[in-house]
Amino acid sequence: MKWEQIHKAFFDILQGWRRRELWGTLGLHDVRQRYRRSTLGPFWITISMGVMVFALGLLYGKIFGQDLHEYLPFLAAGFVVWGLISAMILGGCNAFIAAEGMIRQLNAPVSIYAYREVWSSLIAFAHNIWIFLAVAWWYDVDLGWNSIWVVPALFMLLVNGFWIALFFGLLSARFRDVPLIIASIVQVLFFLTPVIWRPDMLPDRALFLDLNPFYHMVEILRAPMLGHVPDLENWVAVLLITVFGWAITLFFYSAYRWRIAYWV
Repeated sequence: MKWEQIHKAFFDILQGWRRRELWGTLGLHDVRQRYRRSTLGPFWITISMGVMVFALGLLYGKIFGQDLHEYLPFLAAGFVVWGLISAMILGGCNAFIAAEGMIRQLNAPVSIYAYREVWSSLIAFAHNIWIFLAVAWWYDVDLGWNSIWVVPALFMLLVNGFWIALFFGLLSARFRDVPLIIASIVQVLFFLTPVIWRPDMLPDRALFLDLNPFYHMVEILRAPMLGHVPDLENWVAVLLITVFGWAITLFFYSAYRWRIAYWV
């Protein structure tokens, strides 16, 4: 691969960031369009998440024999974080497919459509976070200064969400079965990731838990939301995922970025 191609890919990403007013407006439009003509609009995101957290909290709290004062905040934080991660993955798969008309007609960096999906996911996260804050207030969760880790953890997830949107958006534009495959995998990984169950429920920390990248991605943000410092192991794993993911993405994005307009 020529360095010129890599330079063009970096330039596309940089130019996409500079067009943030465009993709910011597109992301807001996507959220509004999803709930058009409804009375509450995007707040249905918050309501649906709140109902799910409350219902599953009561159900699985009884099944697992958990104290709701500890389990419900854990569940609420996990659901909110998982909602952000899964939205970036599933939305990223359709980043270029959904923007077919704009890609062919608008003279703009292709990366703006990946930014658009990450921004839309962040807006949904901003709505859902109020569910956790309400649960944390009700159960008197001691956040303390450890909650400051939320900022770098959220930033790290967004950085990963961006390469995911670029990489899987590219693959999905070429192979239309990819979004369906990824959706199935994400659904399975939801049950394999400690979102509705706690890691300490597994005897001797099963190997598949430590090898599950989603566990580490959820944990670096959920831990400070619950007032804890994320484990170094989780941060190291996420950093490795970030470096490896961006390396693979830049390789494919540099080589095939110019074909996206033909594939969609």
